[in-house]
Order: sequence, then structure tokens, then C-alpha cells
Amino acid sequence: MATYSNLPAPSPEQGLNRYLQEIRKFPLLEPEEEYMLAKSWVDHEDSSAAHKLVTSHLRLAAKIAMGYRGYGLPQAEVISEANVGLMQAVKRFDPEKGFRLATYAMWWIRASIQEYILRSWSLVKLGTTSAQKKLFFNLRKAKNRIGALEEGDLRPEHVEKIAHDLNVSEDEVIAMNRRLSGGDASLNATIGSDGEGTAQWQDWLEDEDADQAGHYAEADELEVRRELLERAMDVLNERERDVLVQRRLAEEPVTLEDLSSQYGVSRERIRQIEVRAFEKIQERMRKLAAEKGMVVPA
Repeated sequence: MATYSNLPAPSPEQGLNRYLQEIRKFPLLEPEEEYMLAKSWVDHEDSSAAHKLVTSHLRLAAKIAMGYRGYGLPQAEVISEANVGLMQAVKRFDPEKGFRLATYAMWWIRASIQEYILRSWSLVKLGTTSAQKKLFFNLRKAKNRIGALEEGDLRPEHVEKIAHDLNVSEDEVIAMNRRLSGGDASLNATIGSDGEGTAQWQDWLEDEDADQAGHYAEADELEVRRELLERAMDVLNERERDVLVQRRLAEEPVTLEDLSSQYGVSRERIRQIEVRAFEKIQERMRKLAAEKGMVVPA
């Protein structure tokens, strides 16, 4: 696909508000114009048409990315990953299907963000069940729905409610909440104005008393785990990867029925593909980890 080196790129130095102001300069497209640009890209690989399709949807990518604050990751990087997903959507978009690019792109944007978050947090440490993935990406929304806005540990009744709603154990809810909230204080807690909006602890937090040796060891381990996951995903073919992402990594997992219609096979066949893809990922990660003297839980 065409290069997008001239796209505006978010960065900590630039400031989020400035980036958002910059991408608002790109006009939204009318349905007819969007269709013609998409046709031009599909039929003639017109890079200028693809560029217009991408830039007109940067606001959508940023809006979705903002919904993933709270994972302790730089917001600029999350937005950048959202833009990667947007570009993939433009690359694969078929205007003849009859729906708008935004509808199609939302899934690709979310999938790209979630894959980045999982790489950063480590699939190994998070656990491998679909319920744990659901908990990871839905805990904050579940807390908001029941008004559990206090910092620190959840109240017992809130833990019980969330565990029931998300079909996980209470211990898993407690552990995940502590990881996402940073233990005793929420990484989303505001700390005042930084001149470009309200800053959060996750944007500026720095532990001056941290054990530097331990910090570097942890960073090195995280980098190794990122590498393991990226390499392990290579064992999947395109369909296996797509099914696995839609079924296990999506914020709202796609049903077996929907995927069976999409691929023209039975629901049982989709289930088999999902299970096999996950088994292949696990097996590959164990082998890669063993080569590095690491242990991956079953």
C-alpha cells in the first residue's frame, strides 16, 4: 500500500490536543465521494485516493483509541496503532458491499489496538482463556456501569457483581483490577492541568526510588515476551488469525454464526478453526520460550 509518511503522527512532544486539532482539518467524506475514492483505490491502486480515505477517518481512529486509556501505555502509541488498523481497513475495503468505510474500519482499528495492548501486557501473563481476555478489555466499563469509581481495591459486592457479569472468578477480577489500576491508586486519576487538557498519572508517573536493576530486567523480559508473541502468530494462516482475533481478542467477540456466514462454513468448523489456532499459538510459544529458558504456563 502507499506510504503515509506525510500523515500527522501523535507524539508526547506534540501533545494530544494539537494532534486532534490537526486531524480535524481533514474533511469528512460524503457517501458518493467515499465510494468513488474507494473504487479508485481498488481498481487502480490510486494512492492519493487511499490517502484521502485514511485522513478523513483519522478522527474515528483517535476516538476509538481514547476508549483504551487505562492500560498504562503511551496514548500516542495507542493512536498510532489505531491508525495502522485504519490503513489495513482501507487496504481491504470493498465499496461494493454496500456499507460505509467507518463501519468496516471500526473492527480493524479495535483489533489493531487490542493486539498491541496484548503484546505489551504479554499474552503469557494475562492468561489464555477467552473469559480472561473479556475481563481485560471490559473491566473498566463494568466498573463504570455499577459506579465502582473509587481508587484501589474494589468492594466485595462490586467484585461479586463483575465476576458474575463477566463469567470469571472473583480472584481474577481482584487481580486484574490491581494490575490495571496500578495497585493502590488508579493510573487514570487526574493530577491537574498540563496546559493541553487534564493529565493523568499514567501520562507522567515516574518512580524515582525504583530499583533500576529490577526495572531493566523487567523491561528486558517484556521485550522477549513481545517477540515470542509476534513470532508465534506467524504459525497461523490468514483465516486462523482472523478467526482467533475476532473470537478471542475483539472487544465484542463475533459469534460463531456470523463467522460461519462470513466464511461459508458451518459453526462447528469455525469452532474447530478457533480451537486449533489457539492450540498452535500455545504450542509455538512454549517451544520458543523453551529455547530461551522461559516457562509458558499451560
